[in-house]
Amino acid sequence: MDAVVHTTLESFDATAHDRLAADPVRNTVALTSLDRVRRLPATALPPTLITFHDNGELVGSLIRTPPWPFQAADLPLAAAVLAAELVSEVDPDAPGVTGPRERSSAFATATGKDFTESLATRLYRLDTLAPPTVDGSGRMATEADAGLLGAWRAAFQAEAVPEAPDEDPAEVVRGSLRLGNGHALWQVDDTPVAWAVASVPHAGMTRIGPVYTPPEHRRHGYGAAVSAMISQWALDQGATDVLLFADLTNPVSNSIYQRIGYRPLDDWAEFWWKR
Repeated sequence: MDAVVHTTLESFDATAHDRLAADPVRNTVALTSLDRVRRLPATALPPTLITFHDNGELVGSLIRTPPWPFQAADLPLAAAVLAAELVSEVDPDAPGVTGPRERSSAFATATGKDFTESLATRLYRLDTLAPPTVDGSGRMATEADAGLLGAWRAAFQAEAVPEAPDEDPAEVVRGSLRLGNGHALWQVDDTPVAWAVASVPHAGMTRIGPVYTPPEHRRHGYGAAVSAMISQWALDQGATDVLLFADLTNPVSNSIYQRIGYRPLDDWAEFWWKR
């Protein structure tokens, strides 16, 4: 098996984009993160882009969009050792890897580094949407909401993904809005109580996340309501696969998503190197 390190996104796209887009559910993270790099290049650090070939045939890929970990959803298990050797040379500062558990675990193990499992999630796909009946109403957020949503994004990451790289959360929200992603707010008496984001459809796929309800507004169904609202937005944008990840250590969120129509597909794991 051979590997090619692509020095430009254009070269990688010419080789691998059609392969990724042919399975948008499995490759949801790669497709959305590379779409952001493609459409907001001035805000992005250069990605690491590797394809794997067997007798000249494309058989997989491995990417990283800094400052985030490698994405191993398309990594062939047979290429795990080759990939680990290669990235130690071309991207030694990578913090870890994420992907379907078998693939991300194989890559993490092949690096020979000490690592810890930082996140265990389940990938869900929307079947038939069943919006709940909840007090309040929803609206789509705008640039004027970036300050509030930036603060909520920081709170979400501190709670759910404490290993996440430092980024300006309000700028991340503004960039997301510029991309055309949907940001839904649920309000009660004009007070925002919950927030959910959906990526603009790519290859027919949209992914929901983050979804956040401040602690003082929890246990009222607002998270379910805003998740259903942004899911409907995604369907209205033409998405055929509406996806989301739920933290497996949070049984409440997993049950909420299933009640509004999401069905489990696959378990993912994220591993970070110990420093």
